[in-house]
Amino acid sequence: MWPLDPSQKEVLRFAVCCRVLTLMLQALFNGIIPDHHAEAFSPPRLAPSGSVDQLVESLLGGLSRWDAEHFLFIAEHGYLYEHNFAFFPGFPLALLVGTELLRPLWSLLNLRSCLLISVASLNTLFYVLAAVALHDLGCLVLHCPRQAFYAALLFCLSPANVFLAAGYSEALFTLLTFSAMGQLERGRVWTSGLLFALATGVRSNGLVSVGFLMHSHCQGFVSSLMVLNPLRQLFKLMVSLFLSVFTVALPFALFQYYAYTQFCLPGTAYPVPEPLVQLAVDKGYRIADGNEPPWCFWDLPLIYSYIQDVYWNVGFLKYYELRQVPNFLLATPVAILVVWATWTYVTTHPWLCLTLGLQRNKNKTLEKPDPGFLSPQVFVYLVHAAVLLLFGGLCIHVQVLTRFLGSSTPIVYWFPAHLLQDQEPLLRSLETVPWKPLAEDSPPGQKVPRNSIMGLLYNWKTCSPVTRYILGYFLTYWLLGLLLHCNFLPWT
Repeated sequence: MWPLDPSQKEVLRFAVCCRVLTLMLQALFNGIIPDHHAEAFSPPRLAPSGSVDQLVESLLGGLSRWDAEHFLFIAEHGYLYEHNFAFFPGFPLALLVGTELLRPLWSLLNLRSCLLISVASLNTLFYVLAAVALHDLGCLVLHCPRQAFYAALLFCLSPANVFLAAGYSEALFTLLTFSAMGQLERGRVWTSGLLFALATGVRSNGLVSVGFLMHSHCQGFVSSLMVLNPLRQLFKLMVSLFLSVFTVALPFALFQYYAYTQFCLPGTAYPVPEPLVQLAVDKGYRIADGNEPPWCFWDLPLIYSYIQDVYWNVGFLKYYELRQVPNFLLATPVAILVVWATWTYVTTHPWLCLTLGLQRNKNKTLEKPDPGFLSPQVFVYLVHAAVLLLFGGLCIHVQVLTRFLGSSTPIVYWFPAHLLQDQEPLLRSLETVPWKPLAEDSPPGQKVPRNSIMGLLYNWKTCSPVTRYILGYFLTYWLLGLLLHCNFLPWT
């Protein structure tokens, strides 16, 4: 991926511009709009706050809303409360590293201010690198530089933008996931497995990514059956599958074991500051005080499953209530996008889907794969997106589908890029000329934009309806997310 080619440089430039605008807007919205008094986790501030701390809070406080408070609290105090264990340690550890780099400022700032600066700087870095990683992955999978470029630009305007900027783990998870996918496409299986394992240490849905490794091993097994000893290859496949599952699941298992040692083993309680103990009493939070919670006695004591059920009422169809209709409507656009992508792909490649992507149609050669979103290599990514949509639609709080899918699967960006290229006349007209979307010395009047998405926005009135729907959805959620989330108003 390094050094960057011209298209990657443009993606990098656009991502930086979008992130700078995001930080400016969240500060503006947070300053001019009163915060909603939400029933969200709000621990007391134990450290004194000076004038510089107040300045940092006014500029970056919009990044600490809702679940971001959990990550900031964990980075500052550790896993004190039982429900903190719903948030995996990868991102808090990254924040602590970022805070350590700010050591020269410790005399001016308290720890929370350093953590807020770490959130803004690290998530900006993760987000920009994730955009470049998505472009790189698109070039490897789609075999169509145009679509890869469009998809990376769309990622910069992601509907999940506010969660890629705020103190959430989405940006780091997205970077690790897209990078792992890219390494796997290059045949670096164990490097990919390590990155997928790190992603699992950031978010629980990283466990699903083991499917990429398993599918890759199965492809290798099928292709080797005709030339090598089948029994030996089957044994090798079983070992590879076991190692893949073990590697990706290990961070999750270690985190669950750590929780078990804190709450279920005697003598593990440690002093907790009195204000935080009082908060636990007032809100009904459980701390490690020697009293074993119910999940300690389960055959498989998983604190994560217990928290999701008891604290957040997450479970199969539990969210299907009439009062949740607005949240279902919020998640409808991204759900339609993935369903539409799935239908388009399955109807185009029925044989490929029936054979689980392990065998091509005999009428098509391996040397000339379909380019773009309809490439056979996209199959496993589509299955991944469909599984996440199915699980998210049935078992979790449905409104989080936008950020759940937007930070986990490239399909959310590849398919809109495919639609733009296929149905937007302005972009189709560029197919007839050499692809120079980034040329800095283009002659006056040449209608080849440096940034194709910005070119569509400049020519909004002449764009096709599909283009307007796609860009309208991306931009609306990009902006509304900042406006609402940063002021403790309900969002996705």
